[in-house]
Amino acid sequence: MNKKFKLSNNMKLNILLLLILTVIIIIAQENLDEYKLRILNLCAIYTILGLSLNLINGFTGLFSLGHAGFMAIGAYTTALLTMPIAVKEKNFFMVPLISPLDKIVWPFLPSLLLGGALAAIVAFLIGAPVLRLKGDYLAIATLGFSEIIRVIFTNTQRLTNGALGLKDIPNKTNLYWSFGIAILTLIIIVSLINSSYGRALKAIREDEIAAENMGINLFKHKILAFTMGAFFAGIGGGLLGNLIGTIDPLMFRFFLTYNILLIIVLGGMGSITGTIVSSFIITISMEVLRFLDERINLGFVTIKGIPGLRMVIFSLLLMVVILFFRNGLMGAKELTWEVVLKRFSKKPLSKGGIQQ
Repeated sequence: MNKKFKLSNNMKLNILLLLILTVIIIIAQENLDEYKLRILNLCAIYTILGLSLNLINGFTGLFSLGHAGFMAIGAYTTALLTMPIAVKEKNFFMVPLISPLDKIVWPFLPSLLLGGALAAIVAFLIGAPVLRLKGDYLAIATLGFSEIIRVIFTNTQRLTNGALGLKDIPNKTNLYWSFGIAILTLIIIVSLINSSYGRALKAIREDEIAAENMGINLFKHKILAFTMGAFFAGIGGGLLGNLIGTIDPLMFRFFLTYNILLIIVLGGMGSITGTIVSSFIITISMEVLRFLDERINLGFVTIKGIPGLRMVIFSLLLMVVILFFRNGLMGAKELTWEVVLKRFSKKPLSKGGIQQ
């Protein structure tokens, strides 16, 4: 009875938080300028990408570095399906786009879903042989897959416009789409983690041999996490392409995967709330430190801007944080309502604290 009461209270608080967040998103979308909206959209997109990679790396223990490849599949699919026919003809002025893609224009949501589905299908196909590997070997194989996708997209000019990339992609991504899908991703991944499948994934992460001896089907659960992570990576790639308006193969290099890996390492491998917090911290910090690349006038002295200084300072700050938080900001822990309410309550909670 007490457990049901606690669950009911948590549900009410979750609904209240969702309503407050909805109001904030509506006000922000209608009142903020384009630059601030872009940063908030990037925060939500990196939350989706961080959660999807954390499902593979943090909760299942698979060291995958192929996220940029899945994002490329989602970004190109969504862009090609949402671009008007006139824009397609303008982009493919050297060689025409293959039929029937040159005549197809879809709404944003079906295009996003198809982008995610294609990324998931590719993940399923490569997952069968690749997921037999472990540790560094799996990381090298998935990184190689990501590079293969990038090279294929560079050389399939009739499908992707090659190295020229795609420009004038319709700006469909807004706060409603990015935050809405981020919340949906959060709900789906939390539901999975709290189910029997989630417990099996954690068991595989801790000890594969023991998990297999307990009757857990290793391949089935690994491919589930890998495919689901790829699906949300494809969705994130589609949102990103339709936010910035232009994509090309060079955009989906290893550096993009590194940024997402940085988010889950800083937040904590295996922590949902840590991933969300670090997504916002890293995305906003990268913008706040942008002034370091430009000329700084202190009144009595002018410091000449050094291109790239922002990344140097940012990397140093991250190294300091990692030195003090070896397992990330949250480790493998989660921020629960019990912890939040304990801050404002004088009475000790019977079972409060941080949920493992």
